[in-house]
Amino acid sequence: QVPLVESGGGLVQSGGSLRLACAATESIIRLTAMGWYRQAPGKQRELVATITEDGASTLYADSVKGRFTISRDNAKDTVYLQMNSLKPEDTAIYYCATSRLYASMCYRAIADYDYWGQGTQVTVSS
Repeated sequence: QVPLVESGGGLVQSGGSLRLACAATESIIRLTAMGWYRQAPGKQRELVATITEDGASTLYADSVKGRFTISRDNAKDTVYLQMNSLKPEDTAIYYCATSRLYASMCYRAIADYDYWGQGTQVTVSS
């Protein structure tokens, strides 16, 4: 198991910003494609954004394009999710995950990811 720890969640007003971080206690993040997912109450877990091993390619859900940015700092074994212009519908638990598949691709499917963090709550008030 690869311990992944998310941080940076909290309560923010609509239109505000948050920056989530996902850190690993082992130096393996730098070798893998990474993803951010979210799950709202009563809904299925859904893709937010993914990034390749080297950060050269990213992929976003349509609902967050232009508002969220995924990035990574491999020297710190950390992946970030900058969230701007937040909306109440962004309220969810946000999870990061790492994939053991080919690291130079972005992956959409939950099944493509092997290790998950415990999640961090993001609440956006209207």
